[in-house]
Amino acid sequence: MPDISLALALILFVSGAAAGVVGALLGLGGGVFLVPLLVLVLHVPMREAVGISLTTVIATSSVVSSARAGRSLINLRLGMLLEVATTAGGLTGGVVAALLSTVVLQRLFGVVAILSGLSMLGRLGRRNVILDPAMDPGRLGGRFYEDESGTEVTYRAKRVPLAMAVSFVAGSVSSLLGVGGGILKVPVLNTWCGVPLRAAAATSAFMIGVTATSGAVIYYGRGEIVPWMAAAAVLGVLGGSRAGFALGARARAKWLKLFLAAILIGVALLMFVRAA
Repeated sequence: MPDISLALALILFVSGAAAGVVGALLGLGGGVFLVPLLVLVLHVPMREAVGISLTTVIATSSVVSSARAGRSLINLRLGMLLEVATTAGGLTGGVVAALLSTVVLQRLFGVVAILSGLSMLGRLGRRNVILDPAMDPGRLGGRFYEDESGTEVTYRAKRVPLAMAVSFVAGSVSSLLGVGGGILKVPVLNTWCGVPLRAAAATSAFMIGVTATSGAVIYYGRGEIVPWMAAAAVLGVLGGSRAGFALGARARAKWLKLFLAAILIGVALLMFVRAA
């Protein structure tokens, strides 16, 4: 484990800021960026890296959920329903993590990331929005003002049982890999469940805080969260999350999907190299 130093704290702060931008922009929680950095560059043990990342996921969720624009994008009904399955998966994953080797965790990270990235590439031209604000969104759908369309848009949630099953797996992945579960939920909600990317990202960012908390408690109890490293990263995440959320409101959905897919596939390749 690295010794305490001002230089390392600064690296963690800047890295946390970058992770916060990615986390708030795409609803991934930032762990998809932070965990590989901690493991591959700073040589932090995998389980300690996951524990630190979970604390930054909680910070990202807090920023997005507290923003006025964030609350208009968050689908509370759908999010709370999926969070029941996600939290159960998070508790399961936190326990299972102690039974798996570091190499297995890294390979699992890579597989999940590359599959999610490929699914996003297949949906570049689909936005899942209905340009009729009077349309009934149904019990689990929603509506929000979209700058890209210049009007209030509506969407309907589909295949909710599939979303719940994936949310359970996402909860386990969150505790195992420290990525907030959004690495699975955002692509699935957008690709198969009819939720626009911005709404999926905001709803995921809302949910990941609860999920990460359930996993972080277990990691903290085992002494696998380094307080000073977590504090430095969280401070960076708080500022980065606000910047990422502002950028996401202005960017086109197609470019957000390309950015998400590139990050997921790139990180997957890095983790496969590390686990080789």
